[in-house]
Amino acid sequence: MNAPHILFDRKLLRARQRRAEQTGVEKFLLERATDELLARLSTITRRFPQAALIETPSGEQIKGQLLATGRIEAVDHLEIEDATETVSGEPSRYDLAVSLLSIQWLNDLPGVLAQIKRLLKPDGLLLAAMIGGGTLTELRDALASAESEVEGGIAPRVSPFVEVRTLGGLLQRAGLALPVTDADSFTVRYDNMLELMRDLRRMGATNALIERSRKPLRRATLFRAAEIYRERYADADGRVRATFEILWLSGWVPHESQQQPLKPGSAKARLADALRAVELPAGDKTGLKKS
Repeated sequence: MNAPHILFDRKLLRARQRRAEQTGVEKFLLERATDELLARLSTITRRFPQAALIETPSGEQIKGQLLATGRIEAVDHLEIEDATETVSGEPSRYDLAVSLLSIQWLNDLPGVLAQIKRLLKPDGLLLAAMIGGGTLTELRDALASAESEVEGGIAPRVSPFVEVRTLGGLLQRAGLALPVTDADSFTVRYDNMLELMRDLRRMGATNALIERSRKPLRRATLFRAAEIYRERYADADGRVRATFEILWLSGWVPHESQQQPLKPGSAKARLADALRAVELPAGDKTGLKKS
């Protein structure tokens, strides 16, 4: 098997997350994801005695909220080891695995999803949220335009994220059944681009790409980017828009009780009858007759 392409410097990412925790972390994205997680769990009519909370900021707080639902008896907080991207835990131990806003920074997302699947019991559920590809499109545009204009080239400044259309395939590749994916896209407004960038630092979410430029962004480039941002993405009151996208993914460990696809040839009615169409023998061609 080919080794995953290394996109992210996870050691640097951890350092920035620790610094954000020390200086006052910004949690509005995490709070939105947590509220949505609890809402989604409330629609599932079953109990989850043993749950794993995997690689999630503010883990102890979210653990308490999960236990407060009354449908989860115990929660283990599991971390993903940075160097090898492994999740340690007892196989087939958990009824539920949850992860919020962290797995977008994995270099081997398919591998970690497969590891999480092994931690779950048959008919166990994975429910996770991650930052999606529609996030910060305005910031990407402004930085790229300014850097090209001022410096004559573009360096990777904003992390690439997974698109929602690829997630279902990743869940199936990991061995999970009944995969469901959807996106929660929303807009946050700021006085200016620099305020947005301050929030990103307070989330510990600034550029951790391996191939990032080691040079700090030039002052002239930064101010030109702020001007472009305002010109293209300001509302009538002068405040600027920033798009965020949270992708949700869920899948179940296969179990005989789950809904199964019908076997070939088991249909009770023919498609041609349902459509009131004429069924031609194999090999016949449709089309107009020659006159």
